[in-house]
Amino acid sequence: MDANERTDPPLEGDERATLTGFLQYQRDTLAWKCSGLTGDQLRSRAVSPSALSLIGLVRHMTDVERSWFRNVLNGEDILPIYWAADRSRFDDFVVEDADPDEAFRLWHEACAESREIVDAAESLDVTGHHPRHGSDHSLRWILVHMIEEYARHNGHADLLRERIDGATGE
Repeated sequence: MDANERTDPPLEGDERATLTGFLQYQRDTLAWKCSGLTGDQLRSRAVSPSALSLIGLVRHMTDVERSWFRNVLNGEDILPIYWAADRSRFDDFVVEDADPDEAFRLWHEACAESREIVDAAESLDVTGHHPRHGSDHSLRWILVHMIEEYARHNGHADLLRERIDGATGE
């Protein structure tokens, strides 16, 4: 994937189309930052002591997608794929043996499931309960949060990619 393959958000869309468009753009940006790299490059860490890697970010976003859309918004009770059960550590960033093909497959599946849940929601005012936070969140809030989550991590991805091969870009 290159930057031109990203799905641009609509310039004139309603609130749902705008929010989902920006979220998809952020997802596409993470895919772009990871494109064309070897497994070793994807597993390459930032600088010590950071555990960040591109494949770790993909794995992290897989569990973030599943947590917010399936568990919180859809009311499911699925276990994370990568996070430790007690959530005191994030095993998504333990990537020495990470399989990039599997990680990308699971991430793409999680994103597709998230899109289905959002598409099925009656409105942006639909809420879901976050048991860990003990609070309700609207779909609108979740979409904004997910855009923020991806944007923050895409900044990390940009620095990681530049360190790996010098590639930069918005």
